[in-house]
Amino acid sequence: MRNPARLTGLALVAVPVAVVTGLTQAPAASADHHSRAEAAIAAAEQHAGTTKFGDHQSLVATGTLVDPDGTAHVRLHRTYRGLEVVGGDLVVHTSRSDAWKGTSQTLASDLALATTPAVARTTAETRALVPSAVTRKIRGQRAEGAALVVDATAAQPRLAWRVLSSGVQSDGTPSRLASYVDARTGALIRTEQEIQTADGSGQSLYGGTVPLQLTLSGSTYQLKDATRGGTYTTDMGNAQDSQLCSLLGFGCKTGTLFTSPDNLFGNGTTSSRESAAVDAQYGTNMTWDFYKTTFGRNGIFGNGTGSYNRVHYGSGYNNAFWDGTKMTYGDGDGTNYGPLTSLDVAGHEMSHGVTENTAGLSYSGESGGLNESTSDIFGTMVEFFAGNASDPGDYLIGEQFDKKKHLGFRRMDNPAADGSSVNCWSSSAKNLDVHYSSGIGNHFFYLLSEGSGAKTLNGVAYNSPTCNGSTVTGIGRDAAARIWYRALTVYMTSSTNYSGARTATLNAARDLYGATSAQSSAVASAWSAVSVS
Repeated sequence: MRNPARLTGLALVAVPVAVVTGLTQAPAASADHHSRAEAAIAAAEQHAGTTKFGDHQSLVATGTLVDPDGTAHVRLHRTYRGLEVVGGDLVVHTSRSDAWKGTSQTLASDLALATTPAVARTTAETRALVPSAVTRKIRGQRAEGAALVVDATAAQPRLAWRVLSSGVQSDGTPSRLASYVDARTGALIRTEQEIQTADGSGQSLYGGTVPLQLTLSGSTYQLKDATRGGTYTTDMGNAQDSQLCSLLGFGCKTGTLFTSPDNLFGNGTTSSRESAAVDAQYGTNMTWDFYKTTFGRNGIFGNGTGSYNRVHYGSGYNNAFWDGTKMTYGDGDGTNYGPLTSLDVAGHEMSHGVTENTAGLSYSGESGGLNESTSDIFGTMVEFFAGNASDPGDYLIGEQFDKKKHLGFRRMDNPAADGSSVNCWSSSAKNLDVHYSSGIGNHFFYLLSEGSGAKTLNGVAYNSPTCNGSTVTGIGRDAAARIWYRALTVYMTSSTNYSGARTATLNAARDLYGATSAQSSAVASAWSAVSVS
């Protein structure tokens, strides 16, 4: 049975330059960013055999991280004959003196193809709407435009039409579907769902009484936090968005900002519409603080800009989603699920934004599973970081609003327990729904953090198996999270698969702890334990 509440935007946003200081990041000078970016582009062009740079290509830097020793990691996006190369992004690593230290990328072959399509735009749009296992689940689907791209996500790059279509998914979640149609043959290559589905105080539904930073406007308090990028929370009044909003992000309903005559919001129950809003705002605050305190990241976008929350979306809506700018939460059906505003879901949804603005993992195949894993991993870490006695940290996802079992709809120690997710990698993993193939990354992270076998933590019993019969000793969740974050921000690219994630995390562990460290050995062991080599 598929989980009814599947946490799952797509926005290509430039990542601001940052300097890694120890295990944190802080803003760096713009001039240094430009000089290091220019050097990285030059290095990529000089090492064309490795980077696959060639005629008719251009590279643009979208973000730079600099380590304490001066090593720079510059993320580059690629075009070919003026067309975006999907899967052609790379990270160039250079020394303090701008000497070449290597690259992280997934582009497998040189680009040498014509860019005149044999299939017309209108034909591609029609093909994208042909009923399929994906499109049959979308109501009112209609094509909203198409653009030529080079699809380099497979071994052989090909010219494709990327067709965008809008609609509403079967559970009420907006649909923003990108369908890739071969511009030579008209065959559908793949589809990607780009809506990714979760000085006062407040009485929350799940976290008890929590502190809030409010904004006083005249004599009215607003549920808006100027200390965290101006993040705020609105009431959607159980309305839903239009198709235009679903596709383009324009004309979206913003909802009504929550306000109060005093500095107290909510009553801890659903009888007050403010209560779910308190959970959402608190979740935003804790997620912001987790990334800031742990990694020095200044908000989702890395530039100090806040996002916002919309609660009470739709009627009986069993989901939450991130759409590139904001989090949106349903109230649940009231029987199986309550409002989906729990702390780990807030961390999950906001972490989709972090992934978009770093590695940009595409939302299909194994990279889509890694995208979902990343959100589960950091959503879990937010819950542990908050240290809230009413919602103690655990490796269960969504247990707070699970009204019947209180076990959530995913668990990281044994993902297969939900009946759909997988514990172990196989060649068929790329064909699974990304929420189920994420089990491989979740299982790896749990094993790396806590180890295999039986364990009880914060009152929850775990018993994590391994796929190869091995015994894994954990290194602790904090070290595991630092390794995953560095792998995400420094080594992963949009098409990274599970084998590539193994390499990326081994590189990250080497950087942070040393190539012969216990942490590096544990990373290798944990990946082997989930059948990733």
